[in-house]
Amino acid sequence: MLILFIVITCGAGGTLTAVDKLEVLLKKYKFPCPLLLTLVLLLSCVGHLLITFGIPNRLYFASVIIGFCSGAQWPLFFAIVSEIFGLKYCSTLINVGGAASPIGAYLLNFKMADNLYDAEALKQLEALGRVRKAGEDLTCEGVNCYKLAFIIMAAVALFGSLV
Repeated sequence: MLILFIVITCGAGGTLTAVDKLEVLLKKYKFPCPLLLTLVLLLSCVGHLLITFGIPNRLYFASVIIGFCSGAQWPLFFAIVSEIFGLKYCSTLINVGGAASPIGAYLLNFKMADNLYDAEALKQLEALGRVRKAGEDLTCEGVNCYKLAFIIMAAVALFGSLV
């Protein structure tokens, strides 16, 4: 429970830091919100691609990059929704847009990544000359287990930055 508290506290601190730094870019330098969101999504794409390659200690840097980008997307999303649609239906639009996060997490994490992991684990099992028994857990080792999943997530981030 203590570890969960520390992780959530650090995550909130990262989000607040992102909000503070983004506010400086938006107000002081008159940086447009959509352009800043594009840059954040491109940086997130770089973070996802870092995970796919077998570089030592890549996970630490990629986690920081993706965490910062995740924290930076929410304040930008609120600002863009209020700028484009006004404040009359702002709360409804923010909640509808906020539903995209759990839906996307379900589709990308559970459906896509799970199936790709199982396919790679079956390939590794066949390469060893073994056959999967009923009820046996699949185990995948190496970078290739989630490589395609992170490439797809990077492509989704890249597509989001271009739209």
